[in-house]
Amino acid sequence: MQIIIREFTKSDLPAITHIWNEVVEDGAAFPQMNLLNEETALDFFGSQSFTGVAEDTKTKQILGLYILHPNNVGRCGHISNASYAVSSKSRGLGIGEMLVKHSMKKGKELGFKILQFNAVVKSNKSAVNLYKKLGFEKLGVIKGGFLLKDGTYEDIIPFYHTL
Repeated sequence: MQIIIREFTKSDLPAITHIWNEVVEDGAAFPQMNLLNEETALDFFGSQSFTGVAEDTKTKQILGLYILHPNNVGRCGHISNASYAVSSKSRGLGIGEMLVKHSMKKGKELGFKILQFNAVVKSNKSAVNLYKKLGFEKLGVIKGGFLLKDGTYEDIIPFYHTL
């Protein structure tokens, strides 16, 4: 399997919308509750500073994606934020790590100084472990900061990394 990370195109929308919606429907990682459709997906992914896709160059299959954008405005506009989604069929292959590393490089290219994650769900062990492995610093714990799909609340962990 040969995987490249590249900027999304309109032809990627069905695949990336499906992958994004998988994570939203799962209700354990993304704060969004509403699913994307073709119209909202183009606006959403197109409005980011960068939307990257992980593509298997042999099969042309999209395996995952990330969005990168400012975390805030004005005097805090140098801080970026990102979200990552990997197809349920492609998890465990290192795609997430590739996406995070690419987003760090891309963020720096775009002039961001910091990459910050506001709400990493504590029970999302693969994400927590990956961010620690890549040198992200844990900023603390926000007790009950995330509403799980089952109606219970889970702690969230903000992380950041200087780019």
